[in-house]
Amino acid sequence: MSWVLLVVAGLLEVCWAIGLKYTDGFSKLLPSLFTVTALIASIGLLALAARSLPIGTAYAVWVGIGALGAAILGIVLFREPVTGSRLFFLALLFISIVGLKLTSGDGR
Repeated sequence: MSWVLLVVAGLLEVCWAIGLKYTDGFSKLLPSLFTVTALIASIGLLALAARSLPIGTAYAVWVGIGALGAAILGIVLFREPVTGSRLFFLALLFISIVGLKLTSGDGR
């Protein structure tokens, strides 16, 4: 269950990271409320997951999911550059997230 919480926390990190773009410096109410809510929920779920997962692994996976998701959505939503090298490093990030899960030693 901790891994599910961690993945949801990471997806919420993507939400608040992308939400920052829509807040216009927290000058728009609804995007700001969404972003702050996603931020609080993301950190709360990370804290719950870290009860039974090593904090180094949990934090690295949380940040990795957030970074990977934000980069992908940056490409899709904001037309950020897509290059072979960028895709290569995003793939490495994905492999690193999976590798941390597989080597976490928690037996789940």
